[in-house]
Amino acid sequence: MSRFLNRLYRAALLDVDLFREVVADTQALRQAMIAAFLYSAAAAYGSFGRVGVVGINIAMVSTLISWYIWAFMTYIAGARLFPEAQTTPDRKAVVRAMGFASSPGLIRLLGLIPGMSSIALLVATLWMIVTSTAAVKQALNYTSIYRAAGVCLIGWILSVFVQLLLLVSLFSVFGVPSNPY
Repeated sequence: MSRFLNRLYRAALLDVDLFREVVADTQALRQAMIAAFLYSAAAAYGSFGRVGVVGINIAMVSTLISWYIWAFMTYIAGARLFPEAQTTPDRKAVVRAMGFASSPGLIRLLGLIPGMSSIALLVATLWMIVTSTAAVKQALNYTSIYRAAGVCLIGWILSVFVQLLLLVSLFSVFGVPSNPY
């Protein structure tokens, strides 16, 4: 457990050696999935904690789906559309790295404090884009940090679009109020 928590902490601090470590460690996939699940729980409770169980569940599911779309589309963009000569396309390595790169998203839990939800969302999003850039640079063996940032942003934009569609449609179907305050 302490190794896992240490990895989350190191990822949040942009420890490049951590991303090299999880890219090489094929056994780290379970830990990466747990990190993504913890992020989705923090996001759901932090942003939708006041709308009830249904809203929290919808937010968790949509955040997990959105996170996977971000990881997968980043892989597609990085390995298939914009590879460098030395790019080593390994989908699972990208997912492992992106899983740990979601660790700054745990601060979304601060959204439970009245007035902090938007600030926590903004800080977590920017921090996760930066950590994802560092993770993808290692996972795809990029030399250019700008290329890594570009493919992360492509994946992020697509994932935000999907998450917004999911939230709006599922909240409408299940009758969750749009403004719980």
